[in-house]
Amino acid sequence: MTEFIHKVTMEEEGLEVREIMRVHFDFSARLRNRIKREKLVTLNDEEAPGWIKTKAGDVLKITLPEESSGFEPQDIPLDIVFEDDALLILNKQPGLIVHPTKGHPKGTVANGLMHYMQQTGKPFKIRFVNRLDMDTSGLLVVAKNAYCQNDYTRQMKANAVEKRYIAIVHGILDSESGTIDLPIGRPDPENIRRGVMEGGSPSVTHYKVLKRFDSSGYSLVELLLETGRTHQIRVHMSHIGHPVLGDWLYGDENIMLIKRQALHAARLTFVHPMNGKKLTLKASLPQDMKGVLATLSEREQRAKGQETAE
Repeated sequence: MTEFIHKVTMEEEGLEVREIMRVHFDFSARLRNRIKREKLVTLNDEEAPGWIKTKAGDVLKITLPEESSGFEPQDIPLDIVFEDDALLILNKQPGLIVHPTKGHPKGTVANGLMHYMQQTGKPFKIRFVNRLDMDTSGLLVVAKNAYCQNDYTRQMKANAVEKRYIAIVHGILDSESGTIDLPIGRPDPENIRRGVMEGGSPSVTHYKVLKRFDSSGYSLVELLLETGRTHQIRVHMSHIGHPVLGDWLYGDENIMLIKRQALHAARLTFVHPMNGKKLTLKASLPQDMKGVLATLSEREQRAKGQETAE
């Protein structure tokens, strides 16, 4: 149960309950109407309609409506990085779809969350507020109420959420860092593939090289997104000639090294919707990407050893 509490100040004395709610709580019109309909506002612990005038020192409490989702519970392992009454953030494993679809009605993160709620006895309505492709691993944010969903979405639109990814890409990048500022669109509405194109949505990706594997022809990079277009990193890196390793859709499939795109949502920084504090979360690399890096490092060592021997 999520509650908002506000103590009326001297300056606010005489304002109606609904006026204070508008000033201090950024609820959507839909949520405000539901709060009113379910009588979830109290003033000094007594039910309070919106027209009641307040006095200095009065305590206004708003309780958000209880909600739940109806997905089928399934015992799917979840790596939960952070959880409180407002948010649940997990490190999604590769190969797992976030939300049930016609093609994948079961075996999703949502099904795993339903099982988790059964085990903990703390139900909430599942609201995914960021997106990860099935084969992209890393930080996935779930809001437990509409207020937190709206606030996080607002932060994303204002470019206030810092999203950093780790990827292994084909080729050796010449520059230590750079910015790709190219619009992304969908050339064929019948095809999921995106591309850089005129008339596409503005899209900005910053990259920084963390390590080069010269003998194998791959680079480890960190990517910072200013925008969050579908397949943005995959499209941008492929466009500049450095597709993500394992990305069959955009040009560098290599099942000998990895069976999916080597892309991981590694770090998130944003302001917590409830307490206003900055929150930074990290997710460790999955085993398959660690394995690739170990293999590439071994190749580098062997190549250096051969050079020394010669």
